[in-house]
Amino acid sequence: MLLNGTGEVIDDHEYPATTEEMIEEYGDRTLELPNGSETVGDVLARLESETFETPEDARFAVYSAVSDKAIGRVGYSDRDPTPVGSPYSPDAVSF
Repeated sequence: MLLNGTGEVIDDHEYPATTEEMIEEYGDRTLELPNGSETVGDVLARLESETFETPEDARFAVYSAVSDKAIGRVGYSDRDPTPVGSPYSPDAVSF
């Protein structure tokens, strides 16, 4: 997700760093997502102000704040109930 060198510049930044410093420095960088794109500035603006102690902290903040443009099919779940009649369905319970 952090293509176009964004991950590398986050790694090379001096820490600790604040959200505001990261936005000022890298806010115009574009993150290409599966369903569009958004800037690092837009992503970090969704967060409260904080101080990142390490590059990993900053990366995780970006990962956690991307919009639903970063996920495949919105509302999709591979945990849907087993279809009726499937040999893999659990045994019925009678109360």
